[in-house]
Amino acid sequence: MNLIDKINEDLKSAMKAGEKVRTETLRSIRAAIIEFEKSGIDRAMTPDDEMKILSGGAKKRREAIEFYDKNNRPELAQKEREELAVIQDYLPKQLSEEEISARVRAIIAEVGAAGLQDANKVNPILMKEMKGKADGKLVQELLKAQLATM
Repeated sequence: MNLIDKINEDLKSAMKAGEKVRTETLRSIRAAIIEFEKSGIDRAMTPDDEMKILSGGAKKRREAIEFYDKNNRPELAQKEREELAVIQDYLPKQLSEEEISARVRAIIAEVGAAGLQDANKVNPILMKEMKGKADGKLVQELLKAQLATM
């Protein structure tokens, strides 16, 4: 079952169950998929495109959570957290910070990076491997921290 079919089925279930946050979130994902389909790209949606849509939605929610937390709006931050949880149901399992850190060390060793000046050698390999499995911001922070200690 492709993503749009799964979203449509889950949307029906959420509406019947009266799950307001889940319904709203699934509608926003569906809208993003429809927007992609109508964007004029003459090809079918690939799994990478699906991942981009879901990752983009998750990133927006994380940024909103951070913004609302900084501005003392816990009720809005909580709503964003609930929406993020719904989106994460459709993303691959996210790697833990320890797993990311271990992979960063391994790639640094493979490439032979010697410090921050070599970040541009490690970054493309690392981001390609972590795509959809980890928050890019966290990956970048861990990479910089490990390269800075060299």
